Amino acid sequence: MFYLSVPPNVFIDVVKCASKSASSLNGWTRVIVEKPFGRDSESSAALTRNLKQYLEEDQIFRIDHYLGKELVENLSVLRFSNLVFEPLWSRQYIRNVQLIFSEDFGTEGRGGYFDNYGIIRDIMQNHLLQILALFAMETPVSLDAEDIRNEKVKVLRCMKPLLLDDVVIGQYKSHSKGGISYPAYIDDKTVPNDSLTPTFAAAAIFINNARWDGVPFLMKAGKALNTKGAQIRVQFRHVPGNLYKKSFGTDLDRATNELVIRVQPDEAIYLKINNKMPGLGMRLDRSNLNLHYAARYSKEIPDAYERLLLDAIEGERRLFIRSDELDAAWALFTPLLKELEENKIVPELYPFGSRGPVGAHYLAAKYNVRWGDLSAEH
Repeated sequence: MFYLSVPPNVFIDVVKCASKSASSLNGWTRVIVEKPFGRDSESSAALTRNLKQYLEEDQIFRIDHYLGKELVENLSVLRFSNLVFEPLWSRQYIRNVQLIFSEDFGTEGRGGYFDNYGIIRDIMQNHLLQILALFAMETPVSLDAEDIRNEKVKVLRCMKPLLLDDVVIGQYKSHSKGGISYPAYIDDKTVPNDSLTPTFAAAAIFINNARWDGVPFLMKAGKALNTKGAQIRVQFRHVPGNLYKKSFGTDLDRATNELVIRVQPDEAIYLKINNKMPGLGMRLDRSNLNLHYAARYSKEIPDAYERLLLDAIEGERRLFIRSDELDAAWALFTPLLKELEENKIVPELYPFGSRGPVGAHYLAAKYNVRWGDLSAEH
């Protein structure tokens, strides 16, 4: 087994040498390829084409470590083995879905690598889109790798290519807080002073199929924000003709149910429900039905890479990305990335350690959505 965590420009040379002079004569030879898988549709297709000169598709394991995370693995279990969720998993009951990734640090010396790719390629086109495909796919025929990957490809191909109007990009600027000065992205010595590379992006994605027609899937990813974490938030529709409307006051949004899957840190799944506060009056309160992993399970949660490496050794492809899946993912983002670069779109600046650019709120508001991670009791 060969694990390629090397710059993409030497991928092919390494694979060529490995396949010609270090392959197993009996048994198997497998190659794990770390992202980035190209920069756009063309470079990704060229990479696949070149890899396939030396390897069969079933020898290539494109690794996305987010697919090995415990709560991403649990997403299908939660949905397909619980009667309380499966019937609700559609436009009829779900108002919007949010996929949120945030880091509370900047590029810190990795700017040279990052500047060539930006946050959309680094986080959205792979990690967040993979989670979205797993979340939104139809029920697979079985748990077999090919059956699952077939459904992921189908749902990716139903997505409308992203338009500039549905995307907000940002870049962090320097900021002083509590006497400490935090640097701007372009203060990184490995980043050009005039760089327009986004360190933050938010996007609204729509899936053109019967299950999800009209439901906004909002993605958000950024560096140098106020928190660190990754989560999936499912906001359900309002209860029709809600009897308790008066008890909620004017903000009906506070009364909708929300399912939150906290992928990291401090893994948890919780459901926000409405509840009557104890007492003689009728006061309602939002409470969490909470499955907190640390409290419920004493076992240590394995690292995502541990699981994926074990899968690769066992030849289990379920959590690895197939080439047609990669093509569909790039088809969604490539037109947008070209437009951003060709038109030199300037990112909105946001202070290091803030909640990100204001534009992200306007994007959500355009689709009548509020980011769940910014509410007071998130």
